[in-house]
Amino acid sequence: MEILAKIDELDKVVAVIKELIASEDTIVILRGDLASGKTTFVKSFVKNLGIDELVTSPTFSIQSIYANTIYHYDVYNKTLEEFISLGLLEEFDKSGVHFIEWGDEKLEELLKSYGFKVLVLKIEKREDKRLYIINE
Repeated sequence: MEILAKIDELDKVVAVIKELIASEDTIVILRGDLASGKTTFVKSFVKNLGIDELVTSPTFSIQSIYANTIYHYDVYNKTLEEFISLGLLEEFDKSGVHFIEWGDEKLEELLKSYGFKVLVLKIEKREDKRLYIINE
C-alpha cells in the first residue's frame, strides 16, 4: 500500500498503521534516507495515541520507551550481531508496538522467523511530501 502525504497529513498514515496493527503486538521497521521522516512518524503515532511525551530519535541511547507500550529503536550503526549482543532481541517479547529505525532485511527475516508480526514502512522524500510504502 502506498500513501503520498505532507507532514501535516501524517495522521492518515498513522490511521492506516494503527488499523493494520489492531491491538496486536507488532514490530514496525522504518526505512528511509536521512531526514526522510522516520522519527517524525513515531512522534505522530505517539501523539495520535494521546501520549504526551517527548519523542526523539534514540540514535545514541538505541532505545526509548513511551507510556510503557511504545518502543522506539535506532540501529543506524549497529550490525545484527551487535543488536543481538546488546540483548535487544529479548525486548520484542514485551507487549506493545516496537518501531525500529534503519532495520534491514536480515533483521526483518530474523524477527519473522521468531514468529513476530512485522510491518515495514518505507519512507521516500518527494519534494514537500513523503511517499509511505507499507508492506505486511
